[in-house]
Amino acid sequence: MSKSQNFQWNEMTMGVCYYPEHWPQELWAQDLERMLDAGITVIRIAEFAWNKVEPQEGVFTYEFFGQFLNLCAEKGMKVIFGTPSATPPAWLTEKYPEVLNCDEAGVPYRHGGRRHYNYNSSIYRELVARIVEQLGAHYGKHPAIVGWQIDNEINCEICEFHSEADMAAFRIFLQKKYGTLDELNEAWGTTFWNQTYTDWQQVRIPGPLLNDGYNPHQHLDYYRFISESALSFCKMQADILRRYKKEDDFITTNGIFWNMDNHRMAEESLDVYTYDSYPNFAFSVDADPLHSTDLNDRHWSKNLAEVRSVCPHFGIMEQQSGANGWTTRMEAPAPRPGQLTLWAMQSVAQGADYISFFRWRTCCIGTEIYWHGILDYDNRDNRKLAEVKEFYRKFRKLDALCGSEFTAAFGFLKDYDNEWDTNVDKWHRRIASASEKAIFEASELTHTPYDYLYLCENTTADELSRYPVLIYPHPVIMTEARAALLGQYVEQGGTLILGCRSGYKQENGKCVMLPQPGLLQALTGSDVRDFTFTSPAEEPVYATWEKEMMDVTSVSNTGWMEKAGPEQIRENSSSEEKIILPRQQSEIRTEMPVFNDIFESADTDAKVLAVYSNSYYAGKVAVMEKKTGCGRTIHLGSVFSREIVKLLLGYTGVISPFDAVVEAPEGVEVVQRRKDGRSWLFVLNFQSEPQTITLKKPVWSVFEENETSGEKVLASFEVEVFEEK
Repeated sequence: MSKSQNFQWNEMTMGVCYYPEHWPQELWAQDLERMLDAGITVIRIAEFAWNKVEPQEGVFTYEFFGQFLNLCAEKGMKVIFGTPSATPPAWLTEKYPEVLNCDEAGVPYRHGGRRHYNYNSSIYRELVARIVEQLGAHYGKHPAIVGWQIDNEINCEICEFHSEADMAAFRIFLQKKYGTLDELNEAWGTTFWNQTYTDWQQVRIPGPLLNDGYNPHQHLDYYRFISESALSFCKMQADILRRYKKEDDFITTNGIFWNMDNHRMAEESLDVYTYDSYPNFAFSVDADPLHSTDLNDRHWSKNLAEVRSVCPHFGIMEQQSGANGWTTRMEAPAPRPGQLTLWAMQSVAQGADYISFFRWRTCCIGTEIYWHGILDYDNRDNRKLAEVKEFYRKFRKLDALCGSEFTAAFGFLKDYDNEWDTNVDKWHRRIASASEKAIFEASELTHTPYDYLYLCENTTADELSRYPVLIYPHPVIMTEARAALLGQYVEQGGTLILGCRSGYKQENGKCVMLPQPGLLQALTGSDVRDFTFTSPAEEPVYATWEKEMMDVTSVSNTGWMEKAGPEQIRENSSSEEKIILPRQQSEIRTEMPVFNDIFESADTDAKVLAVYSNSYYAGKVAVMEKKTGCGRTIHLGSVFSREIVKLLLGYTGVISPFDAVVEAPEGVEVVQRRKDGRSWLFVLNFQSEPQTITLKKPVWSVFEENETSGEKVLASFEVEVFEEK
């Protein structure tokens, strides 16, 4: 994110989501007092309560929230007020059915759920603007309010739109982008299957097609259109609120969802970003956590890294406190003792300075009676409330690191063109999802944290240069501007790692008639002469790596890179993939999974790091490296696996940056935050059994308030924070 965020918390702050419209007014004061006693000082309200302000069209009443806000001011509770556009009232959808979103066949979603509207209905935008204007004008200066949340979970529930309003808006979007039908036909390749358009009315949103035979270029533009629509809807509300809010109050929204440029939305409309974190999804009753390969609840660290890429100092608007579920879908066990704290500290470790639990008390009515809060239906004190209080005690001991920076050993590059291309291209989606999963898991298991970094129009080489290594797994779509930016990064001394299937499409999704990797070939020095999915009819394909990789040879069963002599075969206990050291040879063999690019050298300065060991391309080049300026580019001819990532992290010298301070088993996450010359290590045990760590030098235990070193046993789900001396 190029632009610095407009708002940051200045101390660790705890909140909760509360719905005064769900409870008798007699409970309000008692609830607020109990919250404050637990350490909760902020509540989020009103995001589903349009009728409480506008019960009939054009009839506004402010008494309900006025009374509640006054009570909050009296008690000393701060409030984040949500705009209610996620759930339009029945009077609105009945009178103006054109505001409803539709399924792919054009059938409207009816009143009674949430997020059933569309962004492009002119009457809905008018009515939303009016209710936001009324809320801002009436409550904007209220002393209890400290922030505003726009809508709720934009693009959650559904992230595709098929109403007539969207159809008309899509045509306008395309007319602005292409100007003429000739340009559109050229960009979309409509000569294929006789799709050529001769009138703008013929152009439609992708709809039901036999065998899902969508035009991929049209489909890619459709996802760009969805993003534009969502961002415009958010900005409309933010612009109104800025006219009425107090100077220090912030504007946010919650969650990161699909088909939307979250980075641009943050820059255009928001002061700070918040996320909704529910790691308990990993343990839903229809999941298989005992046999999963995605690290279960630890996987939410990947989601939080995505949030951090949008907003480095973010908040959590909805942090899991109880079991999650609806009456119609989703069933899950209650978080085990310690997991509430573990998951909240997971968010803090990844960069959150505000933690707001969902919700204060489990609702007794409606679809979410099984989306449990801190308190249960009976309203009595319970173990979850006790754990919230204990979390708050620890949380406030972290005030010194509020606003601190997350330490990343390397960067993971992304861009929205390629993200959206995975929606329309199954081949792209398969390789991208496999590599992202493997990179995250290898990072976690070797305690080598990373940042996501999205390439946007305003991204600079200076931003990239903060990372000694950047992995850009499969930039299928490549533009001249991005290729030039990557070239600057490498010239200045960076190490760029690319995977297979790089650079073979242009921005509209068309394949380029260039040797792969297209515009990146000057950096890679590689020439892709053949390519193929690995065949399920053959044994796995392996590559043999050259001798210069020997300094980082194998991966032990703890996931740490170490040297190994001959006559050894090592296998990572947490993965089916292997690194094999052949007997009496200084070599490494790794599986080259999913898809293989088969290289020849296109540059005499490029050198071979690995060759394929088997299949019809045995002996052909599998991995290449080329130096450019002060840096280098490594081109991997396959999808990334855990073992390949570990090997490359070791080869590039960034693996396990905290090894000098702490040694931890794979089941424990280790990350660091830094500020003003001070650094703190978060050590989180995601296992249900105790885990032993070794502190290799004296550190300060923030929670126990003493100096400690040597072996330490972490209880199940326990979190420790150590300040390095």
